[in-house]
Amino acid sequence: MGILLERIRQKHRTMAYPNGPAPDLPDRWLGLPEVDADLLRDAPPADYCPTGALRTGEAASLDLGRCIFCGRCADAAPAGAVRFTKGYAMGRFRREELLVPGGASITADSERLRMIRTLFGKSLKLRQVSAGGCNAREADSNVLGTLAWDMGRFGISFVASPRHADGILVTGPVTDNMKLAVEKTYAATPSPKVVIAVGACAVSGGLYGDGSGRGWLESMFPVDLYVPGCPPHPLVILESLLRLLGRV
Repeated sequence: MGILLERIRQKHRTMAYPNGPAPDLPDRWLGLPEVDADLLRDAPPADYCPTGALRTGEAASLDLGRCIFCGRCADAAPAGAVRFTKGYAMGRFRREELLVPGGASITADSERLRMIRTLFGKSLKLRQVSAGGCNAREADSNVLGTLAWDMGRFGISFVASPRHADGILVTGPVTDNMKLAVEKTYAATPSPKVVIAVGACAVSGGLYGDGSGRGWLESMFPVDLYVPGCPPHPLVILESLLRLLGRV
């Protein structure tokens, strides 16, 4: 009886998103950037960017897949060249879509995306693999299973075995010691399967990248969803998953 009374007292605490307003984001949180390429074309090399995400000259752009959202560029680049907004819709289905500006628009339709939404639109089970991450992305992924976020209401959940999964969600740069584990997890997941890269490390290597702009995961398997950030806010991850499934 005490448990039931306490439940009545606490009421419903799961957020209303996406049918209601998104949760408030911290004032210091840096979201989807806006880039003025014209201001960057004549700017000196962006040596202040720790991952080489910001490029000046003719190829002026900001690569969200390599960006760790440290905010240095907003201060060091020409005034107004880079501005971070509170936008959280940052997940993309193709690597080239992570370039701002100039990247392709968010893929609205493709045969692969239609297949994913048909098979997994109402139920998506994922095996999360921490492939050498710092635990920040892992924490922000796992919090989606709590009562406040409750991604289970959309049919999305993490499972213990890849044999019970519809895909893998990988965090971390895929270190040498974890490469075989990721390969085995992928192989054990039944086909057709979804591959999701969460965080700058999984997308491009992040701070551990070799400067090629091509991360371990993408070089191993085709990736269906890229979620940038270091780490991505839980709202960024959830919005990206829901858009992958056609739920937003």
